[in-house]
Amino acid sequence: MRNAGSSADMQKLVTPSLCIAALLLASSLAGQQREILLATTTSTRDAGLLDSLLPLFESKTGYKINVVAVGTGQALEMARRGDADVVLVHAPELERALVDSGYFVRRRLVMHNDFLLVGPANDPAKLRGNDAIAALRTIVSARARFVSRGDRSGTHMFEQKLWRLAGLTPPAPGGWYIEAGQGMAATLQMADEMRAYTITDRGTYLAWRPKLELVPLVEEDPPLDNVYHVMEVPRASAAARALADFFVSSEAQALIGKFGTARFGRPLFVPDAGKPDRW
Repeated sequence: MRNAGSSADMQKLVTPSLCIAALLLASSLAGQQREILLATTTSTRDAGLLDSLLPLFESKTGYKINVVAVGTGQALEMARRGDADVVLVHAPELERALVDSGYFVRRRLVMHNDFLLVGPANDPAKLRGNDAIAALRTIVSARARFVSRGDRSGTHMFEQKLWRLAGLTPPAPGGWYIEAGQGMAATLQMADEMRAYTITDRGTYLAWRPKLELVPLVEEDPPLDNVYHVMEVPRASAAARALADFFVSSEAQALIGKFGTARFGRPLFVPDAGKPDRW
């Protein structure tokens, strides 16, 4: 009887404790589900676009977004490891491969701008007036100083693709070819200080143009399109799905289409949600 009584007494003590613990855990999980980790590129941050879009989403939904802005390769790897819920990135070939492999779902076109090849105003390698492919061949033959992102970002992967389109092997670091290993803004600053050439997305260049002496030398060439997609990890939370939906919503697309106009006289991005996706 003593044992039975002890067991009953213990059950009375343990059961409320377990209930409280379960409630605390449920509350904690509910809080976590209201937070979203967005992994995206440095270009969306450096251009200021996220500062325009995300507060609106947070105020409308009550969800909190934690942003990690890194190179596209790093952003995709974070999500593959389960350390991010949604990605907003610009490396179409890699994105498609990862969707086909089951790492991401609902890949949707959000927007585009374009890449520029920028350099010193005196253009020592005489790139101005060439197309992007011819310009890269000229850089190699002239051994003109060139600063690469060198960080597996979308811009870095795009640059390597351009070398291959030009029939060239992407250069190894050293001599005239310098790898910054940093984001777009830092790479632009480095190229500016070294009076070198580099490839940049237009949005980041325009945002930083007042602090740079670099000028656009090759632009508005079809191979220089820079396209952004949003994707979610499989079994993403409702909060994560809501954020992905927001990027392609009419409200967000309208903001994207206007972003930068007041400051630069032109939008930094072209909204593309709902358009045919050839990327």
